[in-house]
Amino acid sequence: MNYLTLNNGVKIPQLGFGVWQVPNETADVVVKKALETGYRSIDTAMIYRNEEGVGKALRETDVLREEIFLTTKVWNADQGYDSTLKAFDASLERLGLDYVDMYLIHWPMPKYDQYIDTYKALEKLYKDGRVRAIGVCNFDIDHLQRVLDECEIVPVVNQVECHPYLQQKELKEFCESHGIILESYSPLMNGRDVLQDEVIKGIAEKYEKTPAQVILRWHIERNTIVIPKSVTPSRIEENFDVFDFELSSEDVEKIAQLDRNERINAVPSEFHRR
Repeated sequence: MNYLTLNNGVKIPQLGFGVWQVPNETADVVVKKALETGYRSIDTAMIYRNEEGVGKALRETDVLREEIFLTTKVWNADQGYDSTLKAFDASLERLGLDYVDMYLIHWPMPKYDQYIDTYKALEKLYKDGRVRAIGVCNFDIDHLQRVLDECEIVPVVNQVECHPYLQQKELKEFCESHGIILESYSPLMNGRDVLQDEVIKGIAEKYEKTPAQVILRWHIERNTIVIPKSVTPSRIEENFDVFDFELSSEDVEKIAQLDRNERINAVPSEFHRR
């Protein structure tokens, strides 16, 4: 496993395991499989409705709690200072844990203009020692700039949709200039077109790897955190098997040319579902 150091000195596994759309009743089995495979970072959220199952896996696994980096997120309906603190307590109770490693704002929802107060609640949780790191998801540059201008603590990560067809180069550059690490969700484009891309398939043949492994390796070599999701045991293992090869600079450049600003998830500035 590769680790990156967040801007507050906390180390995070560079390859994590996402549980979006994993049913609560099977989340414990899926997460246990991920931990057995070698994953040490688990990414959930209140709105995924599986915090109970994830927490059950963490309590029952043989892997020590301090070796696991757990992330969860405050949902849009709970934004605001006081409601965020209550939402965190509720997440902690569902997880059955006494702390989480990272707590994130799930969406900025600029129309409601609550993300600054929400982030200040995250700062309190951090100062109180209830979370080891705080950050954001789906924040554009203007949202991040407001946090930098109006809050005390620089976010450790910005978790956004990112894959070879949506490489987020400008956003990544801005984040890096402020010590914020880009974290990639939907890194395989949710199994869509990018896995069938002829360039990706050609590179995969060269290294005797799968297209998914090539893309995950590309994320890692860009110094992003990447959190693929699968419920299939063989794919959970396949996605983890990316530390025994490196892409050539030529192949990295080929993938760089695939960027087409193609998004499969919501546009952050326009998403306001509560």
